[in-house]
Amino acid sequence: MVNMKINGRDITVPEEMTILEASAGAGISIPHLCYLKGINDIGACRVCCVEVEGDEKLVASCKTQVQEGMVVRTDTKRVRDAVTTNLRLILSQHDNSCNTCVRNENCQLQTLAKDFNLLDNPYHKQQLSEKLAQWDASFPLIRDANKCIKCMRCIQICDKVQGMHVWDLAATGGRTRVDVSGNRAVTETDCTLCGQCIVHCPVGALKERDDIGDVLDAIADPEMTTVVQIAPAVRAAWGEHGGLTREQAKVDRLAGALRQMGFDYVFDTSFSADLTIMEEANEFVERLTAGELAEYPMFTSCCPGWVRFVKSRYPQLLGQLSTAKSPQQMFGAVIKSYFAEKIGKSPEKIFSVSIMPCVSKKDECAMDSMKGDGGVPDVDVVLTTRELERLLRMEQIHLETVTEGHFDSLMADYSGAGVIFGVTGGVMEAALRSAVYFVTGENPTVIDFEDVRDHESGAKPWREATYQVGDVTVRVAVASGLSNTDALCRAILKGRVHYDFVEIMACPNGCSGGGGQPIHTDSDERFDRGRHLYALDKDMKLRFSHENPDIIKLYDDYLGKPLGERAHHLLHTVHESAPTGTV
Repeated sequence: MVNMKINGRDITVPEEMTILEASAGAGISIPHLCYLKGINDIGACRVCCVEVEGDEKLVASCKTQVQEGMVVRTDTKRVRDAVTTNLRLILSQHDNSCNTCVRNENCQLQTLAKDFNLLDNPYHKQQLSEKLAQWDASFPLIRDANKCIKCMRCIQICDKVQGMHVWDLAATGGRTRVDVSGNRAVTETDCTLCGQCIVHCPVGALKERDDIGDVLDAIADPEMTTVVQIAPAVRAAWGEHGGLTREQAKVDRLAGALRQMGFDYVFDTSFSADLTIMEEANEFVERLTAGELAEYPMFTSCCPGWVRFVKSRYPQLLGQLSTAKSPQQMFGAVIKSYFAEKIGKSPEKIFSVSIMPCVSKKDECAMDSMKGDGGVPDVDVVLTTRELERLLRMEQIHLETVTEGHFDSLMADYSGAGVIFGVTGGVMEAALRSAVYFVTGENPTVIDFEDVRDHESGAKPWREATYQVGDVTVRVAVASGLSNTDALCRAILKGRVHYDFVEIMACPNGCSGGGGQPIHTDSDERFDRGRHLYALDKDMKLRFSHENPDIIKLYDDYLGKPLGERAHHLLHTVHESAPTGTV
């Protein structure tokens, strides 16, 4: 511990702290833009500069460690003038079209400009040329180079957390900018569309492709029947923009809002998460029993970011992926077959929308392998949770007065196992619950598989556990974040570890921390969302996918049996490798 002064206040803090951390702990706010603890603490923006007694120059508080007897001032005229100048210089190279920006009123730069009363800017405006700023608008991830403030958060997140190295600095000196690495187009990279660069961008330089217009057109079309599904992780996050508590933001309230918006049918993807378990858990038991997992494990295939990753980085493992489609795509396939027959509509006249916590889902639904008979896509449009927020605002939906609704029949029921798909480890846990039943004919006595759950304090790149499934000992592993995934894949291929079943999620903490979730400039909500999903599961009477009555009815009436001919045709796919840059 060291003793120091900040703005005349005596404080005692651990010696490994930075001035920025020490000040925050003392309730003293220091503005900053580029800083991300442990990831991006390079002092690039110089907005967090402070005075330290004895130092001639101002120092960056985000990377300056505290010392015994240090005297710090954050509130002097010199500091304010320096911060104001630095903000004005940043703004001189920033497209300030705030009213038409997706981050309007949720932008760190905009907030700081207000806080420092920046009503004018004496510095000459500098913007990139059209050639340097051009971007493929059809790609699910959109970059506006003229909004970039060169904080380098996207570079550090992509390098350190995801290990994909999509972004880098280009040019030198005053012409330095952030761009796609290697002088490539983004479509030529291995980008997995995880969206973590979007979530960590402090401004609107990165965003998802906006597909709201296609949804509104479909709702307005009298000949089109619109169907929407809500992903498990969305229910834990959708109310954050409106200031709703987790208890207020019930999924039934969201269902009511979507009906008010004009959707004809509303469903919860937790139903098809249960359906995924019926197929994937049976597939695992079948492949394990047949001895197919002696060398390498079976991997889950629910996360399209992970599937894009393995296609480009480890194509030799593609055959180990479960052939089961993701819950999103299974639901879409069932909607345009079983459900279409039930309501007497042709698949072409059903517009299927999914609301997901993910950017990569936009790419998944457009894949040729995710289309049904006649080339009809299982899912027509994917909206992220953030697009949902904007859609609710556009339609003037007042959340506090929305009449709660229910999901439509035929596919209304879902289990707690389906709900926890929204947090890393949830797919594994749900699969294990049912795998035990498929092998032994009895439900496991302990159904909370704590060892595979993500914990905020977890330090290992992946989590592992061993469970008894009947007479068979099953070794499992769970990883989230692509750097962790890369380390796990290398360990498996080199024979350093062996597992039977592995769950991978591209985003840290799984879908609850997905790249399409709400952005908070001052906090990290992903762990709270995950804990909320586990709490919902624990309170549910139905906690096993194989006990879902609507799932049982679907098999009895239409699919036959898990892994059967019709189930395989509708609910499974083939994973084909792709050369670098074409995933």
